[in-house]
Amino acid sequence: MDIYSNRSTYKLIIILFALVIGGLSVVYTNDLVNKLADRERKLIDLSAKGYKEIASAEFSESQGFLFKEIIEANTSVPVILADEEGNYISHRNFEAPKRLSPEKEADYFKAQIAEMKKQYPPILIEIAGLKQYIYYRNSDLINQLRYYPFIQLAVIGLFVIMGYLAFSLSKNAEQNRVWVGLAKETAHQLGTPISSLIAWAEYLKTKPEIEEEGIVEEMDKDIQRLQMITARFSSIGSEQKLQLEDLGEMVEGAISYLRSRVSQRVSIQVKIQPEGSQVMAFINRPLLEWVVENITKNAVDAMAGEGKLTLEITELTEGNVQMDITDTGKGIPRNQFKKVFEPGFTTKKRGWGLGLTLARRIVEQYHKGRIFVKSSEPGKGTTFRILLRNRM
Repeated sequence: MDIYSNRSTYKLIIILFALVIGGLSVVYTNDLVNKLADRERKLIDLSAKGYKEIASAEFSESQGFLFKEIIEANTSVPVILADEEGNYISHRNFEAPKRLSPEKEADYFKAQIAEMKKQYPPILIEIAGLKQYIYYRNSDLINQLRYYPFIQLAVIGLFVIMGYLAFSLSKNAEQNRVWVGLAKETAHQLGTPISSLIAWAEYLKTKPEIEEEGIVEEMDKDIQRLQMITARFSSIGSEQKLQLEDLGEMVEGAISYLRSRVSQRVSIQVKIQPEGSQVMAFINRPLLEWVVENITKNAVDAMAGEGKLTLEITELTEGNVQMDITDTGKGIPRNQFKKVFEPGFTTKKRGWGLGLTLARRIVEQYHKGRIFVKSSEPGKGTTFRILLRNRM
């Protein structure tokens, strides 16, 4: 059962929906900006005609008042009136620096005219052979509207990210409580049957005919195993101390129980690099043994009772230690490299799909290391890599 199979699809749908909304917002705002810019150009054209009519002095007093009103109707579009050679005459609708020398003032308005020419061509006013030009640019309102959708998208994106992070933190906290509660309850539930098994083992020790067959000895091993598993479950959620230990010796101890309980056609080999060295790492032995056992059991299942399992431990130069667990099983498709660590993901007919999820939590949360699928090829096998620290 894979309860996360559609999660990527849902994410893609949400992202596409957000992109469509954002795109529509940008398109609509740009259309609005273009309409306003066209309206401002018409207003400037009308103002230019007003300047021309006022300068011609061929109108009545009422017409002069009307043309003046037309010119003064422009209260937002920055405008500069200049002569034929580009020398400043007057301006409207923007603040110019005060207390400038004549030379600096001329340079300032020339710079403004150059910027305006980049946006729109000037409007020519010719009166009695005298040429003047009206230069203008977009109003502040249009500039603000042009960038508004991007600011809006940035704010929405920020809120979405904050909401996602808050949700993720809440979800992780809830998952932590569920994990701890499940582990503690499992340890508690195992306590009673283990006590009964211990009592039965002690009783069977009084039967010489049974003890001679080695049955009680094997029962004791299994009981110790169950006690160790119970201790592991009890330790989940508690603060764990890491100790510098021999990683090779720990791995040998972890797989010793498995060796006698798997098919003889499964070869299990432990390699230490450099060969013969003692590779040390800061670990919590019971929990890391759990990780190794879980991965090796999965590997044995993947090989269907026949194949080769190799655990290779290598000391790196950056203060890290790596452990590669390689099998010759059926392999994992590349698109499932990350999914195998998700709770509920399993390819087995029976099982809850929690083993590798727990392994990742132990390695990354308690040991501050990393665990991932290094490589895998269907039909040829898989390599899991665990990175641990040998320096604090």
